[in-house]
Amino acid sequence: MKHLLEHDRLDVLSKLNILDTPPNENFDRITRMASQIFNLPIAAVSLTDTDRQWFKSRVGVDHTSIPREGAPCAEVAERTDALVIEDMAADSCYRDSPLGKSGIRFYAGMPLTTREGYGLGALCVLGTEPRTVTTQEMAGLRDLAAMVMSQIELQHSIKRIDPISGLPNRTQFIEDLSDLERDDHGGIQRFVVMVDLAESGQIDHLVRVMGPNHIDASVRSAGRLVESALSGGRIAYHVAPTQFVFLAPQGARKQRYMSKLATMLMQIEETSSLRFSMTPVIGLTPFVVGKKSPAQLLRELNSAVQDARSLESRVSLFSPISHAKQARAHRLLEDFGVALEADDQLALVFQPRIDMASGHCIAAEVLLRWTHPELGAISPGEFIPIVEHSPHVRKMTAWILDTALRQTRVWTDIGLRLPLSVNVSAANLEEEDFPEQVALALMRHGIPASMLELEITESAIMRDASRAMEKLNALAEAGIKLAIDDFGTGYSSLSYLQILPASVVKIDQSFIKHLSDGMRELNLVRSMISLSHDMGYRVVAEGVETAKVRDILAAMKCDEAQGYFFAKPLQPAEFEDWHGLNNTNSLRATG
Repeated sequence: MKHLLEHDRLDVLSKLNILDTPPNENFDRITRMASQIFNLPIAAVSLTDTDRQWFKSRVGVDHTSIPREGAPCAEVAERTDALVIEDMAADSCYRDSPLGKSGIRFYAGMPLTTREGYGLGALCVLGTEPRTVTTQEMAGLRDLAAMVMSQIELQHSIKRIDPISGLPNRTQFIEDLSDLERDDHGGIQRFVVMVDLAESGQIDHLVRVMGPNHIDASVRSAGRLVESALSGGRIAYHVAPTQFVFLAPQGARKQRYMSKLATMLMQIEETSSLRFSMTPVIGLTPFVVGKKSPAQLLRELNSAVQDARSLESRVSLFSPISHAKQARAHRLLEDFGVALEADDQLALVFQPRIDMASGHCIAAEVLLRWTHPELGAISPGEFIPIVEHSPHVRKMTAWILDTALRQTRVWTDIGLRLPLSVNVSAANLEEEDFPEQVALALMRHGIPASMLELEITESAIMRDASRAMEKLNALAEAGIKLAIDDFGTGYSSLSYLQILPASVVKIDQSFIKHLSDGMRELNLVRSMISLSHDMGYRVVAEGVETAKVRDILAAMKCDEAQGYFFAKPLQPAEFEDWHGLNNTNSLRATG
């Protein structure tokens, strides 16, 4: 039993997170007062660890700890009672202890005891001469020991309370779940719930526009509402800047409880001063106490709230399948950073662009391929959208651009002069020096600007239209050709199409795929081609897979096309062979 009690005492001491922390004036002030009350040269706040007495605060002592064995403070912690040794040289227990041998003759210690009765150590005073104590001195030492415990508890609680909402934080949530595991052995399934007030992008925007104080006020308001909605002694925890977590009542039924959560969500929206700028959602996940770690529960809850953002109700139950997809996306994002530094994972392929009038290949689009060392070939449709919303996007574009221009140099040197088209993202258009970086890459490889075309989607342009226009104009002035990619899928206005310094429009394959389905599809693509021509653009059709579609596009006077009907994306050596054969056949056909 004594061993079990000591284990629990050490566990409490560890969870207070006070051992090996820096000195603190609040503790030092109390220690100095103890030294002055007794008029003694040495005083300390001494905490009893496994094998040492560690001093949180000390006066008249240079070292920060002494061995626990033979230390009077260890006895005070174990007995949780005051101890006075008037003459250590005459005390059979301590005269041969490290303190006794060092010349200490007097000791008085008052226990530092938690509210649950665990002794953490002692507030002690020591002297080099024997002496007695008065009632007033011991009363003062007792009061000072209580002040030490108040400081310990205060610092402990501060580390577990969120300063904005005043609610228990993530650390307290993790600790309370661990306590629940010790107390609850019923094996009953419960639900844990997360309220997520806004997406990170919404918060970033609001902070820039309104400042952090408005966000803090809205978070506090939501925290109060969540807290007031809980009954039965349940606690709301503030686990992240805009996230609150709490346990559902025992016995809560999934569907009925999810309806209650939807009502709570409506109340949060109605009371928020930023209800038109923040999109709160709720996720929940089932658990049996002790079967899932707090970290796993938080991962599942974050997965559930991400799913909730795509639902009309905005309340979602954790889905292992969806979570697996999110986990894979996270892994791909982490591993892509490694791929950028490796020599054998990333590669470029080149899809020919065909002049519809002559049948010649007059350009090629550069496409990125990734062979993961463990997962194998990763589809660009899977990894590129993930990377485009991450810090890796700038390095990805730089890698593609550098590798493409290096290949252009190789082909130019063997007589294959072929402009290449490289995709860039919205993030690239937000780089202050992006036009300069492109120009430097061209100079580094000795490639004229006319040999490079950059493809930008409508959505990328419209994300920050004024900044995008500034960068696009700078690129165009440097002689770099520009193309509007995936035309028809974005939300740009005709006014911007009139002033964009682009020369090419690429009609998205989603329109080309259904071109032969009916008159509506035909008329739509015909109108897109006609409109683009009227505005001075050269038109490229993407995703051409059949001769029928090619012939329809040719009749519509489409300028160029690309797709599997002509050629799949090819590796450099394959492209060289294909290019020679295709142009030879084209010459024969036209001759």
